[in-house]
Amino acid sequence: MEKNKSKRFLTLDVFRGLTVCLMIIVNTQGSIGTPYSALEHAEWNGCTLTDLVFPSFLFAVGNSLAFGKAKFFLLSTKDVWYKIIKRSLIIFLIGYLLSWYPFIRWNEAGEIHLKPFAETRILSVLQRIAICYCIAAFSVYYFSKKLIIIECIIFLIGYWQILLYFGDSFAPFTLKGNAVRKLDFMILGPSHMYKEKGIPFDPEGLLSTIPAIVNVLAGYLTGIFINKNGKSYYTVSYLMIIGNLLLITSLIWNVSLPFNKKLWTSSFAIYSVAIDIIVLTIIFYFIEIKKLKSGMYFFTVFGKNPLFIYVFADLIGIFLIVHVNKNIILIDWLNLNIFQLIAPGPFGCLLIFNFFHAYLLVSRILFG
Repeated sequence: MEKNKSKRFLTLDVFRGLTVCLMIIVNTQGSIGTPYSALEHAEWNGCTLTDLVFPSFLFAVGNSLAFGKAKFFLLSTKDVWYKIIKRSLIIFLIGYLLSWYPFIRWNEAGEIHLKPFAETRILSVLQRIAICYCIAAFSVYYFSKKLIIIECIIFLIGYWQILLYFGDSFAPFTLKGNAVRKLDFMILGPSHMYKEKGIPFDPEGLLSTIPAIVNVLAGYLTGIFINKNGKSYYTVSYLMIIGNLLLITSLIWNVSLPFNKKLWTSSFAIYSVAIDIIVLTIIFYFIEIKKLKSGMYFFTVFGKNPLFIYVFADLIGIFLIVHVNKNIILIDWLNLNIFQLIAPGPFGCLLIFNFFHAYLLVSRILFG
């Protein structure tokens, strides 16, 4: 295992900040008014800008692993295991508590009672991040770059074959017929799963976590390449070539294996990695080579502590979906009575995000 000395690049903070900002945009629009189509998830197959948010977050986790790898070599193997497992469990637990929060609910008689564990969703966004981080971190610690690339190929092709073999014969990529749903249904049970159009199906399911690990490992490989080659035109040109080759590969693969974020198909994983590499390279070029720093502070505020921002935003997001009355939730009431009056339609939905961002930015500055 190499003991690489890691450098710190502003590019990473800006990339993570952009990802977190986009996450807030898509999570704080409400259902009153019609949002821009790019700011909504694809109904099933396909890919929108919104669908790229989560894989970009995972890619950024991989980047962080690349620049924090050197810390592993300062610890014993036992301490490394402890550090990885502890962090993974904490992230998973926070995610689970957010799924369970606010822990109480109203029954049909209007009485408040504790939300039962038996009906709590086990897997969600933070839980997937925790699992992906855990497996990727151990891969980084024990495997060479070559072995990690082989691992990624095995995960992608293996997952594709699992979907084909264990899914319904003539409909392996459908909501009801996919192997992801079948495994979660068998292990977790329907009461612990997300409901997609009333059907138990978890877009952060156990099986579909396999290709999501590739997004983290791809972020790591990109990070160590940048760390090794530094601020050079070679870095930019090489990454652009790799990004475009992966983009072409994903588009060809999409013909037989459709892009699907909810199933996290292997073609979608490659496509999202390609986009992230290209975007990160563009940011790297302007910030690290052309020394463009103006206007970057806004994104670095969000990018330097994305987990805190995510949890804080999620808590507020949950608060925004409490019912003002039995017919409307708070975020829709605000949209209807304030933002849609200012700017009816999609732009009014976007104004909610601007208000929300301003609040988070001030909170982050005031409270660190």
